[in-house]
Amino acid sequence: MSRPFVLPPPVGPDMTADTAPGMQKRHHWGDTILKGSLWTAASIVLITLAAILIILFLAGRDAFAAFGPAFLWLNQWDPVRDLYGAGPAIVGTLATSAIAIALAWPVGFGIAYFLTETCPRPLRGPLGVAIELLAAVPSLVYGMWGFFVLAPAMGSQVQPWLTQTFSFIPAAGNFYWFSGAPLGVGLLTAGIVLAIMILPLIAAATRDVLLTTPQLLKDGGYAMGATKWETLVGVIIPAVRGSLFGAVFLALGRALGETMAVTFVIGNANRLPDSFFAPASSIASVIANEFPDAEQGSLKLAALFALGFFLFLISFLVLAAARMLLRQGRMA
Repeated sequence: MSRPFVLPPPVGPDMTADTAPGMQKRHHWGDTILKGSLWTAASIVLITLAAILIILFLAGRDAFAAFGPAFLWLNQWDPVRDLYGAGPAIVGTLATSAIAIALAWPVGFGIAYFLTETCPRPLRGPLGVAIELLAAVPSLVYGMWGFFVLAPAMGSQVQPWLTQTFSFIPAAGNFYWFSGAPLGVGLLTAGIVLAIMILPLIAAATRDVLLTTPQLLKDGGYAMGATKWETLVGVIIPAVRGSLFGAVFLALGRALGETMAVTFVIGNANRLPDSFFAPASSIASVIANEFPDAEQGSLKLAALFALGFFLFLISFLVLAAARMLLRQGRMA
């Protein structure tokens, strides 16, 4: 007599097919190898990041010991007397990155909104590819263009016009905004070059963010009689606000670490700038200019490694914040 067929017990919400009663988990060597490979790959990334950070810190410990926390804000870089400070380089890095974000964010957002909402569909693909191709241009090319084309134009036309137009703005302490000799190179020129470099990244990331906005929300805004501007401000931006900031932080991480293009046009003066036209320096440009002359075991080499440590730390924190904002935007 045959035994009656009995269905297996149902799988509950807290159980899987492997943990349900009457089910036995099957082991396969391929799953084990795959799991181990994934853990190994993830561990290699974390170990590499930690190793870079530790090596930079240990290589710069002589500078930390010689100057202490004041190394961050000391306004000096004198290899003759072995006096080094990261203040001018940090200020130049943050200032050029802020100028780049202020110029590139509105333009990049406008490009992204145009491609997702108002651009004719046959043109969206070609225009999107054309904008993204700007990211493939080497930074050396941007630097040469900035030095030979943009800087002369800034010195002969743009900077004199800015001085005449905005001369009424009062100084902020020792910072005189748009004043000084129109040299062409300086903070503003470096910020413009960085803005052009990060524009494709902002536009591409913002376009991806805008595409995640539920169509029902936009249709609801239009159904209520809202215009495109009112729908953008009242519906789209509130829905993806976190992800929009994440896209900007990704571009900021690129701007902070840019080396060659900034070195060409920033002026490479190791002092605090007193206007947007003044020559300055960034952490990356100081390392690129001073590293070839640094002797092994010298305090100067330790100071350069200390600058690299701070640049790595700042960039890592900025990119981590960007990823967190993008993840929160997707979860929302």
